[in-house]
Formats: sequence, C-alpha cells, structure tokens
Amino acid sequence: MELFEAMETCRAMRYLKPDPIPQEMLERVIHAATRASNPGNSQRWGFVVLRDTDQKRRVQQAVAVAVREMTEMAAAAAEANPDAMDPSSRRILLGAGHLLENLHLAPVIVIVCAHHDYPPGSPPQIEYVYSTVYPASQNLILAARGLGLGTVFTTFNLSCEPQLREILGLPDDVKMGTVIPMGFPERDFGPVTRRPVDEVIHYDRWDPTR
Repeated sequence: MELFEAMETCRAMRYLKPDPIPQEMLERVIHAATRASNPGNSQRWGFVVLRDTDQKRRVQQAVAVAVREMTEMAAAAAEANPDAMDPSSRRILLGAGHLLENLHLAPVIVIVCAHHDYPPGSPPQIEYVYSTVYPASQNLILAARGLGLGTVFTTFNLSCEPQLREILGLPDDVKMGTVIPMGFPERDFGPVTRRPVDEVIHYDRWDPTR
C-alpha cells in the first residue's frame, strides 16, 4: 500500500475481529515502530504485547472501571439531547463504549512504553518519553494499516496507571505512552475526516485568526 493512501484511510478501528494475528505480521508492525524518530537515537522504547487472555481481561477491567463513569455520563447526555451531537461524535461515542467492553477480545493489545532516563547524565525529562512513544505509536498504526490490520490510538493508561503498572510488571523507570488494540477490522477502512490544510497552516508567524 502506498504511504499516503495509508495515511488517508487510517481510521480508528474500535471494532476488531478476534482472529489471531500471524506472528510474522505482528513482528513486522513492531519492527516498523522501531524505525521511528527518537531522541538522540537512544531507542529507549519497549513494547508490551498482550496476547494472553487473562492479561488482556485484567487490563480491560482496570480501564473499564476507571473510565466507565465518564463514558456513561457522555452517553446519558447524548441520549437526553440527541440533536446536540453530530453523527460523527455519536459514532465515536458508541465505538468507545464498544471498545471498553470488548478490549480483551482484541487479539493483541500493544502498550508502547519508554525508559524515563533521557538525557543521559542529567535529570530525566518526561518530554523525551513523549517524543519516543508517540512517533513509534504512529509508525505502528500506519504499518498495521498497510498490512490490513486495524488499530486505535488510546491513552487509556492515563486513567488507571497504577493498576496497569502492577498488571504489566513495569519497573519504576518505564513510562507508558499509549495503549493500542490491534486486529483485523470488522468494519471497512475509509477516508479520515480532517480540517483543510489552509485552516491549520501558519506561514512565518502564528495567525491568531486560524
């Protein structure tokens, strides 16, 4: 698949089939993630790949408990005033609810992490963790799309970090960046909806009218 086609059709896939992902395909996706830019080529990332049913279930339960109240409030508000929510936002809300309840059924969940120890010889700065995990996550998502796999970029870890750290056995110096369910999609890929470039580009100085 051509790169720009992958970018243009890389929808968030919250509905995934339980079919297993072949090992070779999984390793190609992680390999692509490790081609990403990172601070000083330090390559301090790590990828926790969940395939064990019990581990996935523990993660799902921790996430669901942490964010259930928020999602239930959003769903209740949408139901009380259905005209206030556009169709796209409604689909996202329904998809998020489905994902929360079925996260453990995804064949793979990848937690993208990084060691919090950069720059060397200085107090570590969390910004370098972000500049490690996010490019790697984007590479992972695009590689998955190129292979016909669906993913969705989430930061579920922010809602229940202590619980997830215990479940995953993360050492103190390792920080989580993203939680990415991955599998063959139940729904079709299609064009993403984004703002036009002329609304977001600023030449030479920031344009406050945009």
